[in-house]
Amino acid sequence: MDEAPAVLYVRGLSVRFLMPRGREVAAVNDVSFDLAPGECLALVGESGCGKSVLTSALLGLLPANARTRGTAQLRGRADGSPSGTRAADPVELLTASDEELARRVRGRLVGLVPQSPAAHLTPVRSVRSHLEETVRELTDTPRTRLREAAEVAAARAAFPADHLDRYPHQLSGGLAQRAATALALVADAPLLIADEPTTGLDRDLVDRTVAELRRHADAGHALLVITHDLAAAERIADRVAVMYAGRIVEIAPARDFFGTPGPRHPYARGLLEALPERSFTPIPGLPPELDALPGGCAFAARCHLATERCAALPELTDGVACHHAPEPADA
Repeated sequence: MDEAPAVLYVRGLSVRFLMPRGREVAAVNDVSFDLAPGECLALVGESGCGKSVLTSALLGLLPANARTRGTAQLRGRADGSPSGTRAADPVELLTASDEELARRVRGRLVGLVPQSPAAHLTPVRSVRSHLEETVRELTDTPRTRLREAAEVAAARAAFPADHLDRYPHQLSGGLAQRAATALALVADAPLLIADEPTTGLDRDLVDRTVAELRRHADAGHALLVITHDLAAAERIADRVAVMYAGRIVEIAPARDFFGTPGPRHPYARGLLEALPERSFTPIPGLPPELDALPGGCAFAARCHLATERCAALPELTDGVACHHAPEPADA
């Protein structure tokens, strides 16, 4: 992919939760990455590794007991599009006020497909009402065209037209997911964050959702997908970032990660080998508690390659954080 100015620039992002009796939970630790227009980055890893916390930090949706460090700059265009000619001032997402995030960022510059879509829908409003309001607020669609625009938005996410007048409690999990995807796509935001966008969908709808999200990226938008579905990640991603215990332990082009030479970090290799279509071998052991992380490599206790060197925390170098990773040329 040709070099392009990053839509999202993240450096040293850390999130701590302050708990009672002085306990501290290190949910995200020193995460850095860029995301360019037209690029999809898939963020993968086991539950509890910090993926969704990272998303909440970018959108200013962390609870009051959270503390952040680092920088996360959104570098959109003044007209809100990825292809506009005039660059807008970067938004520092970690320090922006909630008012600025609500007025300028959420929905307009950053679209979100939430992990729990039913919780993000107003229970007393129909899906059609949600879509029409979102179209009205985020686009210049005339009021006389709102109904038509809402139906077009629903079709993009394969949401059935005959369900538009239903309320959230009348939707299955898969339908709620598709409604949330339709809402997130309305403004064609320069950055779209999709948190488990294929949860609850059958394989045909997974294919349609992945295809629509990929079209969104191919139109020049940046796409960050948080997912457990490695098959979907393989189809949609340009790069893959693997998180473990709050850190990115590997980041690689998708073609290398899923093909040859394959993952270089033993945890990343384990994720792939756990798939039914591969060896179907689970990774032994459990991740460490985030309030009691070891001083060195957090994966060492589960790793067959671990040595005394792993008592020191490995740096993310050449795309991998492991003392025993093969060199890129020899992988």
